[in-house]
Amino acid sequence: MVSVTPTARNIEITAENLQEDLARLEIQRQALERELAAVTAHLGSVQRALGALQALMPGASPSSPAPGPGPVDVPSPKEAAPSRAAAPADTSEDIDESRATAGHTDADADGGKTYGKLTEQILAYFAEAGEVDVRARDVASALGRDTDSGSINAVRSTIDRLVGTSRVRRVGRGLYRAVRP
Repeated sequence: MVSVTPTARNIEITAENLQEDLARLEIQRQALERELAAVTAHLGSVQRALGALQALMPGASPSSPAPGPGPVDVPSPKEAAPSRAAAPADTSEDIDESRATAGHTDADADGGKTYGKLTEQILAYFAEAGEVDVRARDVASALGRDTDSGSINAVRSTIDRLVGTSRVRRVGRGLYRAVRP
């Protein structure tokens, strides 16, 4: 039987605690990355909507910039702090989807329509739902993206963009319905 000194045992306990903290912090970092991506996507959507509304205002010149803050240049979380552990595949998909759609329309350069994976999943869900009113949280749950607020907000932001392009209809506060073809 091997005798362990109290100092060695304290070091072992401290290392175990640090490993647990590292795992918890990594999960928290991933959740914050998803939430930041959702907020960034929503920010782009709001900026586009505000720009469109200001263009419709009487007396607004097309060359005058929109009042308020300009586009926010936020470094990606991966650039700011490199990860020590690999992120799960669905996490990077959520972040890539939000980053890819933030500040961009769904039309590509030659006028064709291209959509992200999340957008396609949401459109398919609404196609199946038909004339039923649903909440963004229900859509997120059906797609398996209800694990944290960042994932739910990514779904909510995507639905808001679909409402803005008349692919989904808002029927009440927090309620959405498929658009009839």
